[in-house]
Amino acid sequence: MIRITTANAFNSSIENLQQRQRSLDTAQTQLTSGKRVLNASDDPTSAARAERARALIQRADASQRAIDASRNSMKLTESALGDGVSLVQQARELVVAAGNASYSDAERRDVANQLAEIRKQLMGVANRGDGTGGFVFSGQGSSQPPFLDRPGGVGYVGVGGAVKVATDEPLPLTLDGEQVWLSAPSGNGVFTTAPGAGSGGAWIDAGRVTNPSAITGSSYEVQFSVNAGVTTYSVIRDGVTASISGADFKSGQAIELDGMAFTLSGSPKDGDTFSITPSGPNQSVFDALDKVVNELKTPLRTSAQVTQTIQSGLRDLDTCANQLQSARSMTGEVLNRVDGVETRVGDLKLFGETTRSDAEDLDMIQAISNFQNQQTGYQAAMQSYAAVQRLSLFDYIK
Repeated sequence: MIRITTANAFNSSIENLQQRQRSLDTAQTQLTSGKRVLNASDDPTSAARAERARALIQRADASQRAIDASRNSMKLTESALGDGVSLVQQARELVVAAGNASYSDAERRDVANQLAEIRKQLMGVANRGDGTGGFVFSGQGSSQPPFLDRPGGVGYVGVGGAVKVATDEPLPLTLDGEQVWLSAPSGNGVFTTAPGAGSGGAWIDAGRVTNPSAITGSSYEVQFSVNAGVTTYSVIRDGVTASISGADFKSGQAIELDGMAFTLSGSPKDGDTFSITPSGPNQSVFDALDKVVNELKTPLRTSAQVTQTIQSGLRDLDTCANQLQSARSMTGEVLNRVDGVETRVGDLKLFGETTRSDAEDLDMIQAISNFQNQQTGYQAAMQSYAAVQRLSLFDYIK
């Protein structure tokens, strides 16, 4: 038979009461904070899972900031390229108007002045700032405007290339301005046609490719000869080989050779020459405008020379406009990709939030039920303690 003393009963009741009070306090704290795991010691495994989830969320937040920066930058770039395309289109319309046969030298000079103003606006677009001290087309960064108007033409003084944000899926912050504004393909993209010095009786079109596999990449020169009123031409390849010799010339009739076709029109003079050279990625929208402006300002030019200026100018402006439009399309694709990356980053963050919540958050319904049970148990323990406290010898003596 075990003897239970009054002191032992009192101590047991107090310990039970204190334990239930601690449990009730813990339940109340969890209910108030909404967290099941308040300290790592509460559940080390769940605490570690929650910590890894928080790190994942932080990486997702950093990626989102990078995405926002890329989106804002690409929106500025797309807007600038749109302005550039619009200005080049205005310039093209003016060049077409300058081809009016009824225009005088003074009227063509007025058109040239308007083109010069458009060129200034294009320089402003090319050197547009990004609002943070940088420039939209600065490539890998520049503290100064990336395009400089020099006596020999516009030069790029930025750093070539592009800056990308550091995310799992790199996104651009800038474009290579030199590639966009100064590196359009010359001519028709495969070869470039041009009149020789002093040629003023005929003009040549931009030409076209008839057989890509036959293109040689050589340089050609069309040489005209006029004898007794009969005009003939020869085509010299790389300065030594006669591809065509002494052929009769007919204005507006295409000349075909080595996968190329081009048309000469007008009345060429004896000794006139025209060149056909391979295209290169060196066509600048500013140089194209400068050439047209200078030629339209030159007085006393023949009708053939004016026509050549208009045709060459339209060809070059169209090439530059296509280059700008291609860059704009690429920027639009980047913006689409930014949206896709943002969706994936959002999904990753949601996964992290869900994992963290599963690891440490409280099931409120279960927590409320548990708190009520703890509260009931604590009240019962208090009543039990009160009952035991009255069971003493002195109570019976009374």
